[in-house]
Amino acid sequence: MNKKTIRDVDVRGRKVLVRVDFNVPLEDGRVADDTRIRAALPTIQYLLDHGAAVILMSHLGRPKGQPNPKYSLRPVAEHLSALLGKPVKFSPEPVGPQAEALARDLKPGEVLLLENTRFHPGERKNDPEFARQLAALAGPDGIFVNDAFGSAHRAHASVVGVAQYLPAVAGFLMEKELDFLGRLLTAPERPFVAILGGAKISDKIGVIRSLLQKADKLLIGGGMANTFLKAQGYEVGDSLVEEDALEEAKALLAEGQDKLVLPVDAVIADRFAADAERKVVPVDRVPQGWRILDIGPETVARFKEELQSAKTVFWNGPMGVFEFPAFAEGTFAIARALAELEGAVTVIGGGDSVAAVKQAGVADKITHISTGGGASLEFVEGKELPGVAVLADK
Repeated sequence: MNKKTIRDVDVRGRKVLVRVDFNVPLEDGRVADDTRIRAALPTIQYLLDHGAAVILMSHLGRPKGQPNPKYSLRPVAEHLSALLGKPVKFSPEPVGPQAEALARDLKPGEVLLLENTRFHPGERKNDPEFARQLAALAGPDGIFVNDAFGSAHRAHASVVGVAQYLPAVAGFLMEKELDFLGRLLTAPERPFVAILGGAKISDKIGVIRSLLQKADKLLIGGGMANTFLKAQGYEVGDSLVEEDALEEAKALLAEGQDKLVLPVDAVIADRFAADAERKVVPVDRVPQGWRILDIGPETVARFKEELQSAKTVFWNGPMGVFEFPAFAEGTFAIARALAELEGAVTVIGGGDSVAAVKQAGVADKITHISTGGGASLEFVEGKELPGVAVLADK
């Protein structure tokens, strides 16, 4: 990675403004899943150990530019305090007199969490004045650290704007993401197998194109496989198909040729429901009125065969409607197959695939689980992420 990190700057006695990704699920005013908070701990702890005063900022949910108690970060401050074993101060506003007073009095070794940056209309507009106010909290010799890879694809004030006013470097989580994902694109150990699922081709055309150039095989499952199957001339009954992406799918099939591996059988349902009637059929035998909701056992076996010799694997998107237990086996089988690979680098590209490896109980057997769904896909597609572009080069 050619970006400066917190190791490359002297933070002692300085105020460090850190963009973290604390966009976590809350239930009854408590943090329901603290994965993202824990992911930020190495950076926070390093800064505290090296004598910095740490000011944290994050968004949570979509409060539409105004305060909304439902999206307050206060429960996160309490949870973080328990994880760090020290009090975490909380500013009830992202900028303004209270935030300024708390930041001004913050001593080295102390932590302050600002209220949800999206409570301010300037956040999503990347408003320079809002960015300046955030940056000013760190004082004249402050530093900006971006450790929120999950937000790096958004040109928002707390991600990009503050870097106009403070020297900007990466935190450890950002560094890890850029290292693992960067390796996929520049120097993957081969064979490199990519697995893409999820509902739509249209969201991932750029990613498919990029992976067709970089990977040795590209396995396609989930709803997007239906559009490819229809493009090949198969009847897929009432399955989800993107009619306006059929021409694109045909072009990708021609481009990918033997690199693209599609399902050969499917688990189908007579309606979209958890308790629907189900059966397994070859992909050329989907009856009218039925729909494909998962890859079938033969496809699972074929995909596992492709994975057997893989040295690098990137996976984004489920193989079926894994929220319904009857249609989850394809996704879980792929999760288990990745967990069993020996000597391979396995990278999960955020989103539903993360939930899948957790539910399959194999998350600890995956080399790297990305914290950014949209960001990891845009990165793999080869796009420059605004939140990465503003960081200082080594």
